[in-house]
Amino acid sequence: MQKVKPTVLILCTGNSCRSHLAEGILRAAAGDFLNVQSAGSKPAGYVHPLGIQVMKEIGIDISGHHSKSMNEFLQQPVETVVTVCGNADQACPVYPGQLSRHHWGFDDPAHAVGTDEEKLAVFRRVRDEIKRVFEAYADGRRDQGKAKAD
Repeated sequence: MQKVKPTVLILCTGNSCRSHLAEGILRAAAGDFLNVQSAGSKPAGYVHPLGIQVMKEIGIDISGHHSKSMNEFLQQPVETVVTVCGNADQACPVYPGQLSRHHWGFDDPAHAVGTDEEKLAVFRRVRDEIKRVFEAYADGRRDQGKAKAD
């Protein structure tokens, strides 16, 4: 019998940028032992093209992602909720089976202004900040799983 992977739901307001960056990074780092999803409290209906571009630069394809409502997950067990913006943290419901919740806020690169290159620089900075946090989280969860197995 295959063990069900615990679901980690990453929430943001629009589910167009930060939550997709985090979903792609965490799925790449921990997809073998976590079911990683993202959603928004007020979904924008699209994934930001610059987010797709900066993820492609690090070898992660999120072009197939789509913007979803956090309400889509209310009827399924969600072990961990991670909010990546303050608005989602305030709007976040409690999910069935939820054991933990984290709030790790990041700047919204979708609000970046300036030239295309200046906007890309903001997207890359936020991507790299998210990458550091979520890869460390994946490492911690992996270590936790190994400790339980011993």
